[in-house]
Amino acid sequence: MTETRRPLNIVCLATYFKGAEFMRECKAQGNNVVLITKEKMLGEDWPRDILDDLVALPNDAGPSLFIDLVAFLSKRMKVDRIVALEEFDVVVAALVREHFGLPGLSSSAAKVFRDKLSMAINAQQGGINVPEFVPLINPDEIRTYMETISAPWVIKPRSDVSAIGIRKVENPEEVWRAMDELNERENLRERASYYVLARFIPGEVFHVDSIVNGGKVVFSGVNKYGRPPMQVAHLGGAYISRTVLRGSAEEKALTDINKKLIKALGLPHGATHAEFIKSDADGKFYFLEIASRVGGAYIADVLDAASGINLWREWANIEINNPGPVRNIKPLRKEYAGIILSLAKQEVPDTSSYTEEEIIYRVKKRHHVGLIVRSPRLERVNELLDNYGQRFGEDFVAVVPPPERPE
Repeated sequence: MTETRRPLNIVCLATYFKGAEFMRECKAQGNNVVLITKEKMLGEDWPRDILDDLVALPNDAGPSLFIDLVAFLSKRMKVDRIVALEEFDVVVAALVREHFGLPGLSSSAAKVFRDKLSMAINAQQGGINVPEFVPLINPDEIRTYMETISAPWVIKPRSDVSAIGIRKVENPEEVWRAMDELNERENLRERASYYVLARFIPGEVFHVDSIVNGGKVVFSGVNKYGRPPMQVAHLGGAYISRTVLRGSAEEKALTDINKKLIKALGLPHGATHAEFIKSDADGKFYFLEIASRVGGAYIADVLDAASGINLWREWANIEINNPGPVRNIKPLRKEYAGIILSLAKQEVPDTSSYTEEEIIYRVKKRHHVGLIVRSPRLERVNELLDNYGQRFGEDFVAVVPPPERPE
C-alpha cells in the first residue's frame, strides 16, 4: 500500500524578483507555497495565482524579523522547507532553518557561498586555481602580498554580487588610500576587513550553472560571456552570454573543475552559478566566485533554450523530494542559445525590427532590452549576437555608473 504524503509547506525568501518558476513547480506538485519578500518588491509580477500567502517585510528587515515571521506562520501550519531564491537571502534562510531545526544548508556552510574570501580559501584547498588574494585586514600581510604579486589588482567586497563595489587598482598607494576611505565609512560592514584584494587576470569569463543532489553535480551547462561582467558594469554596453561549443576542451575542462569545486565547498543539494576566467597569459582557468542559487540575467532561460532543462524546476523537484534518489539529469536537446541584454534609453524598447526566426524570447522589463536566440548551430548564435551587439549600441543602450553597493 503506497503511503500518501501530506503537502509540504514551503516558505520562499526573495529580496529581489526571482524564482517564479520554482514556486510554480512546487505548487504543481501539490505543495503549499508562501513567499516572503521586501516592501520595495511587493509590486512585482509574483505568481500570485499559485501563492498561498505573500508577505512583505520592511526593506531593512534583518534575520530576527524573518525568524519571528516564520514563527507566526508556524501557528497555522508546519513549515517544512525554507528556500532562498535570491543571493542576499542565502544566509538569512540558513539562520531561519537552524532556528526551527529544518533541513538544508547551515549558516556556516551558506556563508562559504556568500563570502568571496571563504570560497577562495575552500576552492584553493580543493586544488583549484584561484587568483592570489589577501583580505584587507593586516597591513604587514597586505604589504608582503603587494611586494610578491604584481599589479594590477582588484579590490572587491566579500559579500556583494556581480561587479557591485569592485574597483581595479594599479599600485600600493591606491590600495592604502582605498583602505583609509573604507575604514572611514559609518557602516561597519563596509569597512576594509569586509573586502579582499586579488590579482587581476585579463581573459575571457565563463560561467557554469549546475543542479546538485547528494553532493553530486547532476546537471550543468557551460556558457561564455561576450565581455567580462566587470567590464560591462563599469564601461557599459550590452551583456552577452552564449553556450560553449559542445564537446570542446573548454566545456570538458570547466565541467570537471566545477564538479571539483562543488565537492570542495560541500554543497549537499541545490542550484549553483560559478564563474571562471581563462587567463590570456597562461591559458589556465581560474575560479572567480560561486553562488548557491540560480544565476540571474535570464541565464536559466538560455540554458532551458539550449538543453530543455529548466534550472528552477529541477531545483524545486530536488528540494521537494530531498532526500531522494540521486540521478543525472539528461538534456532533452543539445542545441545552442545565447542572450543579449542591456539597459535601454526607452522605457519600453521596441524590438519589432529584430525579426530573425531564431529569436525565442524578448525581455519585457522597463528600461531594459534583451533577446534570447536558439539554433542547432553555434555559428548562427554567434552571428546573431555579434550583429545585435552593434545594433543595440545604436538603438537602445543606456549607460549608468555601477552602484557602490546593492540598492
